[in-house]
Amino acid sequence: MSTVSGSQYGVGLITLLVASSIGIGYYTMFYLPEQLATPDIDEHVLHPVKSTYIEMILGSSNADQQDNYVPKLVNLQLSIDNHVIWTNVDETAHTVTPDHRYTDGYSGDFGSAGVIKPGDTYEFLFTEAPPNIPVTIEYHCDPHPWMTGTVVVSQARF
Repeated sequence: MSTVSGSQYGVGLITLLVASSIGIGYYTMFYLPEQLATPDIDEHVLHPVKSTYIEMILGSSNADQQDNYVPKLVNLQLSIDNHVIWTNVDETAHTVTPDHRYTDGYSGDFGSAGVIKPGDTYEFLFTEAPPNIPVTIEYHCDPHPWMTGTVVVSQARF
């Protein structure tokens, strides 16, 4: 029968604390910053020539209204018009909610956080599109699902 002395427990505890400290240090100094870093994006993409404006027009909350997001389809080119501003000119609150989750590596998750009240805006900067393959993002208004729109993002053609 072997017995373990108090000093052996102490050495084991110190070893555990040192190993834990090294692990936490690595995580906070190297792993976490790398995971949270935003990608390097060309300045032209971050500051496009112009913005694209989409309005939620008056009467959009009416299911019989054919137009709601105007324009319903926008074709964006990175570094030209990839900054999009949705403005609610209706008398009812609306959302911009993607049909399928879309995350931009620089701007994060696409979609308004909550409702866009009358007179308010929602802005999003699209920064990614593979060469020669447009990215199509369909969206809608949660309270008014008949309100739909589409954004197509592609590389600029120079």
